[in-house]
Amino acid sequence: MKGVLLVNLGSPESPTPKDVKPYLDEFLMDKYVIDVPFLLRALLVRGIILRKRPENSAEAYAKIWTDEGSPLIVISKKFHKKIEKLVDVPVALAMRYGTMTIQKGLQELKDKGVTEVMLLALYPQYAMASTTTIWELVNDLQKSHFPEMKITKVPAFYNKPDFIKVLANSIKKHLEGYDYDHLLFSYHGIPKRHIRKTDVTHSHCKIDNKCCVTPSPAHEFCYRHQCYETTRQVVELLGIPEGKYSQTFQSRLAGDKWLTPYTDVEINKMPKKGIKKLAVVTPAFVADCLETLEEIAMRANEEFMEHGGEEFLAVPCLNDEDEWCNVVANWIKDWKK
Repeated sequence: MKGVLLVNLGSPESPTPKDVKPYLDEFLMDKYVIDVPFLLRALLVRGIILRKRPENSAEAYAKIWTDEGSPLIVISKKFHKKIEKLVDVPVALAMRYGTMTIQKGLQELKDKGVTEVMLLALYPQYAMASTTTIWELVNDLQKSHFPEMKITKVPAFYNKPDFIKVLANSIKKHLEGYDYDHLLFSYHGIPKRHIRKTDVTHSHCKIDNKCCVTPSPAHEFCYRHQCYETTRQVVELLGIPEGKYSQTFQSRLAGDKWLTPYTDVEINKMPKKGIKKLAVVTPAFVADCLETLEEIAMRANEEFMEHGGEEFLAVPCLNDEDEWCNVVANWIKDWKK
């Protein structure tokens, strides 16, 4: 029997330092997230970052927490329920970090008689710190707990026509009636070395203005290329003119070279350039979460206004929009044939 496992990032159990700390420990100690030797990673994470970060992160989570719980988990569950109703195979939901483990998700499918699994990591663009860590954990779990299961990994869907169309339609819908000066595409940042590490050619990715637009096998696993390609296709579909949009990267960690330009730096410059009405879309995420709700809709909004901005619109993610659910359901149906 065939079945589907949907996987997203995860969330702490509550917006308290007590629950945020173990969640951050699991996340930041992942060798695909902070890709340095274990002892150095442990020193950095447990000796430095986790001393203050849990309190700060808990405050940020508290700002977005709802009566139902973590927005990412709540939205993902709604999305999951809609997908279940649209397909005739078992569908499980799991998170890479936290208590909704991938092992529990695979076990749920196994208990329903599933022997062949479609694994859909809910990240449009491929990245070592998001996609690879899910794929590798599933590989390990398959060998140790589910040897009879066949796993089919869905590649990054950053340029699939139906995804681009639903993303463009969603952006267009939310921009209706908003006379924006500029549309910013803000993607989650990653260290530049991750781009080079995932370059299958070991030579193509120079992280300049040429490599991402020069055809190469490296693009299959190049996060930077895939972000720019998502933006290019959406902009083309919406007919947004050159100069009225741009792309940046958010959520960097200090002390490392991350993809640029940085979202916060660029947003704060915009009012002086005459951009008073700004709209921001976050296409690296399919469900609203800490990075979209607190970092963009709250913090970036506030800073934009402090620097002279007048209006700020944070465009919601696809979340559980019916059109998006239908797209994913169709992917499942095509795979099941």
